[in-house]
Amino acid sequence: MTTSLWQNPFIEQRADPFILRENGQYYFIASVPEYDRLEIRSADTLNGLASAQPVVVWRKPEQGPMSELIWAPELHKIGGTWVIYFAAAPTRAIKDGLFQHRMFALACTDSDPMRGEWRECGQIVTPIDSFALDATHFVHQGKNWYLWAQKDPHIAGNSNLYLAELASPWAIKGQPVMLSKPEYEWECRGFSVNEGPAVIRHGERLFVSYSASATDENYCMGLLWIAAEADPLNNANWQKSPHPLFTTSYENRQFGPGHNSFTVTEQGEDVLAYHARNYTEIEGDPLYDPNRHTRLKTFSWNAEGMPEFGTPPADTVSD
Repeated sequence: MTTSLWQNPFIEQRADPFILRENGQYYFIASVPEYDRLEIRSADTLNGLASAQPVVVWRKPEQGPMSELIWAPELHKIGGTWVIYFAAAPTRAIKDGLFQHRMFALACTDSDPMRGEWRECGQIVTPIDSFALDATHFVHQGKNWYLWAQKDPHIAGNSNLYLAELASPWAIKGQPVMLSKPEYEWECRGFSVNEGPAVIRHGERLFVSYSASATDENYCMGLLWIAAEADPLNNANWQKSPHPLFTTSYENRQFGPGHNSFTVTEQGEDVLAYHARNYTEIEGDPLYDPNRHTRLKTFSWNAEGMPEFGTPPADTVSD
């Protein structure tokens, strides 16, 4: 049975967890069950995030394009600017089976994102005006990149993964490339989904983990990778695992692990931050069930330089 260095759940009722380590400080941001605000917590240690007090840095307005369902925020430091990416909808109406989310950004130029002033930077516009969410940022080959999930009306399914270079922290440059779409059976259970991408570099490869299928026990994680020196905007350079790498553990009662981010311990060990439930009996839409808790586990790399995420460990604390 896989174990964890941390209590699990690590932080309760926080889905889509994102952890940033910047200048030795850890920062945590995630979706809250009310989907109505953005809050950050910070600590000197990774374990300290569990008990750190969150600070609300933004609340949704009563109306307009960012007035509903605030999902999947991420905190990044791009140049000297703190940036929060998040998705929001104008209403709870569903069109063509999808909510109407678009991607937005906030920025803060103060040294402390917990106490600084955040300003709204508007929607991050992509060539297709459609359901879009789960944006992340990474630096690679000396460039800033933007990676996200979006619906293409001409492709079956809910969302695919797209990559573009950034012209600024809230504007993409050039034509995006599609890296992956739902195609395997395990990506299409309940819904056909590729979403929640996260990036990690190891050895001579760049890896993108992502989540697939509906947000119940079918939710799981897949993997893309590319040679570090290859052109990331040529989708022929990317490879995709035909099998999921992190899935439900019925033995450990961990259901639907996914929407991860990567961080490291103070000692430099690689850590997977993700959410999962410890039950399957969900009433109504799983998106409105609040108990996707944040969990942590270390992971390793095999002799071929590929990640081995293992099995989600059982809870160590009860709800």
